[in-house]
Amino acid sequence: MVTLCFDFGNTRLKYAVFSHREILYEKVLNEATPEAIEQLLQSVKPDKSILSSVIEHDPRIEETLAVHSKFHLLNNTTRLPFTASVSKPETIGADRLAISAAAVEFFPGKHNLVVGLGTCITYNFINKQNQFLGGGISPGMEMRLKSLRDYTAKLPLVRADWNFPLVGYDTRTNITSGVILGMAKEIDGIIDAYSERYSNFNVLLTGGDSPYFAQLLKNKIFADPQLIYKGLYAISEYNN
Repeated sequence: MVTLCFDFGNTRLKYAVFSHREILYEKVLNEATPEAIEQLLQSVKPDKSILSSVIEHDPRIEETLAVHSKFHLLNNTTRLPFTASVSKPETIGADRLAISAAAVEFFPGKHNLVVGLGTCITYNFINKQNQFLGGGISPGMEMRLKSLRDYTAKLPLVRADWNFPLVGYDTRTNITSGVILGMAKEIDGIIDAYSERYSNFNVLLTGGDSPYFAQLLKNKIFADPQLIYKGLYAISEYNN
């Protein structure tokens, strides 16, 4: 049984191929067109497919997926393995729903704080009663780096470099230290704040940069860059 899981994010379009709960591979999708999806489907030949999208994608993509597979669009009508105890559950991003579903799948009956590192940093708390209580959203790494260029007169756009000093010695290292180390300290601080209210909870870190940030955090965490795919697979199985 092959399942194709799509993650259409603000920065990248990605997909992963599952076979019986195991990820075979993941790739970046160069373009989100019905033609590109059709070609991919002919190659993979999935039994099921699921799409998480936080962008305005071409609706014909959904039609194409439905023709060639048992398709599910992740949205506010999706059956989830948790309840959303927030004022407007329909506004929760599909990506946040997916990584929260993964937390419930792997750590059921426990408090879970899932930190997603993408275009934004999202903090997603699911209690041991499997209730999504909400969390927080702050700018992600690329957004912070770009904002320094866009909202100042002379600062350049700096690429992320994980080999940075604590005390920057030029503009580039000052920015990388400030942004990357600043994010790490922010994440640790948020985890500490949750610790004051909740005892004994898991912290899951996900997103492409999660292995790098995991090394910078003082708190114990579970780092899994593929968590969103695992959540999408779980939701697909839950709805089919």
